[in-house]
Amino acid sequence: MPYLIDGHNLIGKIPGLRLDDPEDEQKLVELLQAFCQRSGKDVEVYFDHSATGHARASVHGRVTARFVRSGEEADYAISRHLKRLGNAAANWTVVSSDHAVQAATRRARARVVPSETFSLDLLDSGSSDRRDDLKISGDELDEWLDLFGGDD
Repeated sequence: MPYLIDGHNLIGKIPGLRLDDPEDEQKLVELLQAFCQRSGKDVEVYFDHSATGHARASVHGRVTARFVRSGEEADYAISRHLKRLGNAAANWTVVSSDHAVQAATRRARARVVPSETFSLDLLDSGSSDRRDDLKISGDELDEWLDLFGGDD
C-alpha cells in the first residue's frame, strides 16, 4: 500500500527535525528513502510553498517529493490527488494529523495514519534494523562465555 504524506505536518512530529531548518524537506526525504528501502513501499510526499524556480516534483528512488506552487496548500493537493485516484484511493495510506486532510482521506476511503504514529514507526523501524545486527550465533555466545569466564 503506497503512502501520501503531508510533509510539513510530519516534519513537526519527528524529533530532531524542525520546520525552521532550511534543509528540513531534504532530511525528511532521506528518512523516507530509508523507510521505503526497508518496507518496499512507495511514498509521495507533499510540501507547501515551493521555492521560486524549484521543480514541482522530484524523484528520489521510491520517494516522489511534490512541491506545491505558491498560493496552494499541500492539504488541497493531497485531497485533489485522492479524488483523481477514485476507487483506487482505497489502496493508499495518507499520513497527516491535519483534520481536514484526514476527513478528505476518509471520504476517499483511503487509510489514515496520524503523523505522530507514523513518525514513531519511521524512527522505530530504523532502530529495529540495528537490533538485528546485534544478534549472535550460539557458537559466538560460547566463545564470548569462554573468553569472559561464563560460569556454568
